[in-house]
Amino acid sequence: MPREDSKRAALGARSRIYRHLYESHEHCTRQLLAEQCGISMPTLYQNLGELVSDGLVRYTGERPSTGGRRAQGLDIVPDARTAIGVSVTEHNLRIVAADLRLRELAYRSLPVGPISGAPDGASFSRVIEGFIDEFSLDRRKLLGVGVAIPGLLTADHRRLLVAPTLNQRDIPLDGLIHSLPYPVRVENDGSASGHAECFVRGGRGNMAYLSLENGVGGAVLMNGELCAGDNARSGEFGHICVEPGGLPCSCGRNGCLEAYCSALRIEQRLGVSLEDFFRGAEEHRPDYEALLYDMLRHLAVAINAIHMTLDCEVVLGGFLSEYLQPYLGVLRGYVHALDAFSGNADYVQLSRLRRHITPLGAALYFIREFVAGV
Repeated sequence: MPREDSKRAALGARSRIYRHLYESHEHCTRQLLAEQCGISMPTLYQNLGELVSDGLVRYTGERPSTGGRRAQGLDIVPDARTAIGVSVTEHNLRIVAADLRLRELAYRSLPVGPISGAPDGASFSRVIEGFIDEFSLDRRKLLGVGVAIPGLLTADHRRLLVAPTLNQRDIPLDGLIHSLPYPVRVENDGSASGHAECFVRGGRGNMAYLSLENGVGGAVLMNGELCAGDNARSGEFGHICVEPGGLPCSCGRNGCLEAYCSALRIEQRLGVSLEDFFRGAEEHRPDYEALLYDMLRHLAVAINAIHMTLDCEVVLGGFLSEYLQPYLGVLRGYVHALDAFSGNADYVQLSRLRRHITPLGAALYFIREFVAGV
């Protein structure tokens, strides 16, 4: 075999070993690893030795024996690298640090609003460096900083086209991207959240992810991959019309889902936090209950339209969804009443990653990039 081909084969074996361990949820021995990756034991030992030496893979203990010598297990080192994700909302920056398994290592919500557009580079740099220092994160392990913004971006992710809840249009992002000595990537918040939800579900299958926060957005994922659309605007579910001629929306139209089912509607209508709102609904306060059930009915209209179009699970996420578990049955009932074909509405699901899904999704970009490149 020519030298270059031999190099490529070695790199391919290293990548297969690491990705198999990364995706495996079972006790994995060297023998099983060689068989499942389709490589010889000498090749396995060589590449495994390098991965262990690089601090990316570790031995995890012995498997129960059925006779003879016990086999040692293998796994990746989750905190060998970390990534930071930031979610930008009108009044807060929500910042999270995650390991390679997308497990949360640190979190901070900082009130910095009202925000107009993307954070400026200087202040963003101070916030991120302060976060790193506060939680004693190792900068040498940091893969990058992902930033999730509630708006449409250009295809190269370097310009914010429009962000209705931030009341901004056509904002360059280069100052933000180059504000830190680490890689920075800006992404739509719905897409980031959808990627995170897909990740915790195994990275496969079809899903429409609906993000319910101060704004309403989402993402469409088919076979685990984002379907961005011709103009990178797919998943903008917040601007489905659910009430023709209805409430005014931040986009300038009337009757959009976002006008009916965002956290901002609760704040503007009642002047209370989400926690207080749902507590009031549990206490059967008439004004709170009336608003909640109106939101659920309009949400059902959008879910039905999404399901009729895409024929897949519709997953509800975002910080508003954290309060919806007691009302999931009611919501499914509303959806089922609108559905012309399905026997039930079990395809309406709540996110498995309820808390901090948007900043975790922003961090996930760098984690996936790292794993693919090992």
